[in-house]
Amino acid sequence: MAWWSRKNQLPVEGKKSVPRGLWTKCEKCGESLFDAELEENLRVCTACKFHLRLPTPARLALVLDEDSFVECDAGMKSTDPLEFQIDGKKYKDSLRKAEANSGPADAFLAGSATIEGQPCEVGFFVFEFMGGSMGSVVGEKITRQFERALERRVPAIVFSASGGARMQEGVLSLMQMAKTSAARARLQEAGVPYISVLLHPTTGGVAASFAMLGDIIMAEPNALIGFAGPRVIEQTIRQQLPDGFQRSEFLMEHGMLDMIVERKDLKATLARSMRWFTGSRAKA
Repeated sequence: MAWWSRKNQLPVEGKKSVPRGLWTKCEKCGESLFDAELEENLRVCTACKFHLRLPTPARLALVLDEDSFVECDAGMKSTDPLEFQIDGKKYKDSLRKAEANSGPADAFLAGSATIEGQPCEVGFFVFEFMGGSMGSVVGEKITRQFERALERRVPAIVFSASGGARMQEGVLSLMQMAKTSAARARLQEAGVPYISVLLHPTTGGVAASFAMLGDIIMAEPNALIGFAGPRVIEQTIRQQLPDGFQRSEFLMEHGMLDMIVERKDLKATLARSMRWFTGSRAKA
């Protein structure tokens, strides 16, 4: 039967093939979702309400006022100080590929913007760029974002979606945890608000540093949030974890979050939170 191949197979009468790019399978409930309807619903599953990952450009359009975003530090790019490679794959090649596939030069976009007219310094992890991993450039961009917020005395907002520190940069990436946390502490000392928005997933060194240090910490429903993944923890402690462990609802129940906000309500909730902070400072 060596002569047989899929391309030789005759079409079955009455059977229609489904073109690629029309359907998406929900990673939680497994429902097949029509892409056009999924986009209209902000990439929220119509069957189980699971919030699928939203592309970064769509995230900006969803939460920011139209044409208000002015990007800062756009030209910053990661280098390869350790000349890292694994299985013959060079880190510098991975960087070039990630930039070509995602658009941005690294895994974080930051700049000045408004949300319902409220000025802020806002940053977005680009999960499409190497899983939103945090290297030296990401840490520097976040630090500069906090410094601009401090200088302008406007709220800082970070949308986190990351697999954690970038292993290809070794200790240089781990240093960003302390660096960003120190910059966030300076905001706190000056009384400048910081709102942390946790998306699916927020893990590793990002979750263990600035992402969990917000004056207000909010998350989308059912987002995976934690340092190590559930499977790693189970294998380490050799115990079965509770249902929903490390999901937004579990963290909310245990006092780790201030609120869970559906995607459609995120912009209004952020604007209301910023107005509350501004009013509080004015009265003080």
